[in-house]
Amino acid sequence: MSKFPVLVTGGAGYIGSHAVLALRDAGYPVAVIDNLVTGFRFAVPDSVPFYEGDIADGDLVARIVAEQDIRAVMHFAGSIIVPESVENPLKYYDNNTARSRALIASLVGAGVPHMIFSSTAATYGMPATETVTEQTPTVPINPYGWSKLMTERMLADTAFAHPLNYCALRYFNVAGADPQARSGQSTAGATHLIKVAVEAALGKRDHVAVFGTDYDTPDGTGVRDYIHVSDLAAAHVLALEALVAEPERSLTMNCGYGRGFSVLEVLDAVDRVTNMTIDRRMEPRRAGDPGMLVSDPSLIRRTLPWEPKYADLDTIVAHALAWERKLGEIRGNG
Repeated sequence: MSKFPVLVTGGAGYIGSHAVLALRDAGYPVAVIDNLVTGFRFAVPDSVPFYEGDIADGDLVARIVAEQDIRAVMHFAGSIIVPESVENPLKYYDNNTARSRALIASLVGAGVPHMIFSSTAATYGMPATETVTEQTPTVPINPYGWSKLMTERMLADTAFAHPLNYCALRYFNVAGADPQARSGQSTAGATHLIKVAVEAALGKRDHVAVFGTDYDTPDGTGVRDYIHVSDLAAAHVLALEALVAEPERSLTMNCGYGRGFSVLEVLDAVDRVTNMTIDRRMEPRRAGDPGMLVSDPSLIRRTLPWEPKYADLDTIVAHALAWERKLGEIRGNG
């Protein structure tokens, strides 16, 4: 398959920067657009064309597509914090929905035929089943989930009306870092559990808050399906190749391992990997958090030749820890 140029939106962020690495490792030319509100310029290799700007800037997107001969877009730009979406819904409907609409319009206008969309398991809300398939009803319980589901709907309608096919990948809990420590989760004040826990292990936080101990789960804490960010990035490359192979087909697929771990099990894993005991503080539930969210990854495993390499909780933690140490060196704190 010929390796055409791909534009990565939000490519200076956590998952986007790993997609850049995966695309380059697979031989694709890459360009990045990021407004650097939450992304980091150091996360993008110097050899990758970088455009600082907003995905809603139609003139800029059109210029990038023309200058780089872009044939596909991987769209990661957006806001991702569930409790913040409850407190500030209009921010999420702007960043995640309205700006995605502007981006899609730019791509249609420029004739870009393929798009991979960074969606979320939050589109399912609080499912009645322990594992979630793509046929599980999508009834989000927070504005973050709704903002992503609205974009999925826009993509479906656009693909019907225009020569654009897409793949919406519904992520479960993304964690870990590039095994070569080329990138990782760098956001200050991040809310991802494994990121918070390895920060605590390195003395950057004095404790880890456990939000909710009364869920209907084996130990009362929330259960999630944690997927290594590099496995997720690899799935994006394979999804892109599937779109190219069948341009009339669009896809919506879960991205997870199909195995759930509770908050306390994750903290136990961090204790094992670091040979420490992290201070855990029990707190009330957060708004908008379901008790259990675990994927059924059957569809993606049937559809793509995707073979996860890092489907092990201790490995995910170890890679996150190694990145956290390197991040300290990058920022001059380690």
